[in-house]
Amino acid sequence: RMIHPETVKAGQLAVPDDDRMAALAQLFKAYGDPTRLKVLFMLGASEMCVCDIAAALGMQHSAVSHQLTALLRARLVRQKKQGKAVYYSLAGIHVKDLLSKGLEQTGI
Repeated sequence: RMIHPETVKAGQLAVPDDDRMAALAQLFKAYGDPTRLKVLFMLGASEMCVCDIAAALGMQHSAVSHQLTALLRARLVRQKKQGKAVYYSLAGIHVKDLLSKGLEQTGI
């Protein structure tokens, strides 16, 4: 076996630090749940409140809130309070772009 020190060093330098890697893993973990993906696609079409998302998915309000909390932690969605209602939207066009790229990658 022959180790190429320059290649090894270049590979090591390409890897972000542990904190950034952990944050990236959390991001992909948030994308890794089919329910959260459905929520993201719906929010890509329109700003929605928890009640509307729950109705669209046929889920309990509390279950949707749990999913939204995970998406908020991953900084994939934003929330905006209007009176007693809280409305959710995508954190930016980059979220929609990544969903679109993911669909392209599946080839389905």
